Amino acid sequence: MSFNPILLLGGSGSIGKQTARALRATYPDVPLLIGGRDLTRAQRAAAEIGNAQAIVPDMNAAELGLGDKQISAVVVLYKDHSLASLRFAQARGIPHLSISSGVFEIAPEVASFMQSPTASAVVLGYEWLVGATTVPALHLSKSFAQVDEIRIGALVDEQDTGGPAVAEDFEYLSRLMPAALSRRNGNWIWREGDEANVTFSALDGSKIDAAGFSSIDVTGLAAATGAPSVQFNLGKGISSSRRKGGALSTEILLDLSGRDHTGQTLRTRHAVVHPGGAAPLTGMGIALLLERLIGLDGQPPVTPGLYFPYQILDASHYLARLAQEGGEVVQLPLP
Repeated sequence: MSFNPILLLGGSGSIGKQTARALRATYPDVPLLIGGRDLTRAQRAAAEIGNAQAIVPDMNAAELGLGDKQISAVVVLYKDHSLASLRFAQARGIPHLSISSGVFEIAPEVASFMQSPTASAVVLGYEWLVGATTVPALHLSKSFAQVDEIRIGALVDEQDTGGPAVAEDFEYLSRLMPAALSRRNGNWIWREGDEANVTFSALDGSKIDAAGFSSIDVTGLAAATGAPSVQFNLGKGISSSRRKGGALSTEILLDLSGRDHTGQTLRTRHAVVHPGGAAPLTGMGIALLLERLIGLDGQPPVTPGLYFPYQILDASHYLARLAQEGGEVVQLPLP
């Protein structure tokens, strides 16, 4: 079966290249459009990726300057303040996945979906590393009959800088989100100041200074599990693998507590680890979403709707692909 090209807006950046590599690993023949602001850079990325064409989209044009060129899905790897890409996808009836908005600014996208709910599948891919937190956490929550609290600690290695678009997005989000959306005892609150400053243990037990971060993971996990207390904390430092003298990695610490299916108190602690850092894990999640959204796997494409990544991604398939790439979910001893 042949597919129309997938449009990767920001495809010449680090996450775009990782997404393309992840797609190529399973679907080498799927064509890609590498959209960027710098045509020369986009052309270099397209040549490196193969079976790809470079374009400079016109975000002020109704068709993004693509005319009648057929597209199978749109992926936005930077903050599209105009939502031109979403309007384009809805007009074409094709899936739209964006990964760079903050939890406080999803209203325009939700409003666009509500206005045309049957137009296309719209994925709010703002979860930390696009499913790397929620998919494992929800898989682990199956051991619980009742989840009382979820605490997430994301560790970014200080050498895992990503590209300029990633840095720009983080600067933007940090400036506009000084407080962290969290759930505490069933109430939605904003942690700020000293209340937002925490310490969590990395995979190797090292203490990491962190701050509350308004990740949409918090809202999705609270809705999916019913947990009355959920918080996300982000720290930057030396990853456990590099502390041991190896290469950098990315770590996501997942602490869940509640009651098991016999009514006994249960607490678990795990770490999601990827040896390549944040970008490859993000690219893997995007590739797996595209696989399902347009039916690359031979299954029917995802129907129109508004989705979190974890509502589309199959946990067993996700974890198998994670293991294939050298990542893992590690059970840790309780402190």
